[in-house]
Amino acid sequence: MTGTVLITYGSTNGSTERIAETVAGVLREDGLTVETLPARSVRDVAPYDAVVAGGGLYAGRWQKDARRFLRRHRRALAERPLYLFSSGPLDPSASERDIPPVHGVRKAATRLDAREHITFGGCLEEGAKGRVAGMILRNGKGGDYRDFTAIESWAAHVADELTQG
Repeated sequence: MTGTVLITYGSTNGSTERIAETVAGVLREDGLTVETLPARSVRDVAPYDAVVAGGGLYAGRWQKDARRFLRRHRRALAERPLYLFSSGPLDPSASERDIPPVHGVRKAATRLDAREHITFGGCLEEGAKGRVAGMILRNGKGGDYRDFTAIESWAAHVADELTQG
């Protein structure tokens, strides 16, 4: 593939954005042209030859901008390689085992013929927006569970698939 890859994300507090930027960095290192945009900013996916879309998990659902992105661009997404990732578990579970996509993401992945989905650990730290986030933090359940080695490894796998055809 010689075209451009869109990395897009739905992120409320920046954790999923940092994962998307990490994926983009690995794809660039492997020689791919990459554009990274928040899901709410993407107007058209036609200029891209492949898409990686991610969303933070909130109460068992993908972040709303990520959900809307998949719905709004469903026809074009079904015509190109699509990879999905979720970020969210606030515990080490994502580093210990494969976590299947939540129901809505699983349905979208099937409908759009996504090549794959992966779940990474999430991050929720002091200053996070939202009432629920505040409750989680007050209960001592926050922290950073993102495994950047695993994220980089998955991104390298995606880059290999895209560059090998």
